Amino acid sequence: MRRFRPCVARPTARLRSRGWSALVTSSRWWLPLVCLSGMPWASPAAPESVPLDGTTVLERATAAAGGEGWATARSLELVGQAEFWGTVGSEPKSRVDRYVMYREFDPNRTAAHGAEGKVRIIASHGGRELWTVGFDGRQTWTERGVTPPAEAEAFWSSNMGFGILRHVRKPGFKAERVADGAVAGHPLYLVRLTDPQGGVTLFGVDQQSFAVRTMAFMTPKGWHERHYDDFIRLGDPDWLQARTVTLYYNGVKSNTVHWREYRVNAPIDPAVFEWPGAGGEGK
Repeated sequence: MRRFRPCVARPTARLRSRGWSALVTSSRWWLPLVCLSGMPWASPAAPESVPLDGTTVLERATAAAGGEGWATARSLELVGQAEFWGTVGSEPKSRVDRYVMYREFDPNRTAAHGAEGKVRIIASHGGRELWTVGFDGRQTWTERGVTPPAEAEAFWSSNMGFGILRHVRKPGFKAERVADGAVAGHPLYLVRLTDPQGGVTLFGVDQQSFAVRTMAFMTPKGWHERHYDDFIRLGDPDWLQARTVTLYYNGVKSNTVHWREYRVNAPIDPAVFEWPGAGGEGK
């Protein structure tokens, strides 16, 4: 452990002749500054040995997520449980014992916050479906029917964003380091990613593992954050999966999902994404 010696003022010959009172009077302004210069908290932060720019940080995050296999994944199916909070109250308002998400990814995605590829989310409890939302690549629908375009755009812009990392090296994307942060005791590199459509996402990347631990962006509902934790490494393809994902809006927790089953690149029945109305069979 580094030791710090106390600052001791040594009188000059002139001050010795004038006595210690002169020393105190003459040094009352600079003595505290000299002492503070030796304090550990006054030392500047040690610079990174090799400074990383924003693009490099996000490239390393992509590699940590699974590299090429993660970046070129075709589909994903996740199954778990979830709990939801209201805008008031400290206890969850509801829980579901089966929460499923199906994804088919768009390899040409250019916007971070919007529906892309195909999506289906199903929330069930006790064997009964409570609600669902889907996007078949053309329209958004729920258990109530097809969602009007403006409402659908507002919904997806408040929910999507993580997968845009797959496209960070493509033309039109800009990644900028901003002041570092931390979450749950983990120091983070914070990188502001702007997509070709002008959407901005703030990624928090673990400074040790390069796992993405946070993501944040502005939505119609306010400032949205996602915190990722409890990671597990899958194989074939290599895939880093967060088993706990917590969503916040304007600093208030909205819901937490606990993923327990994972399937990457498995075939998904096209009917899963189709609206069951207007002659469609759905599923």
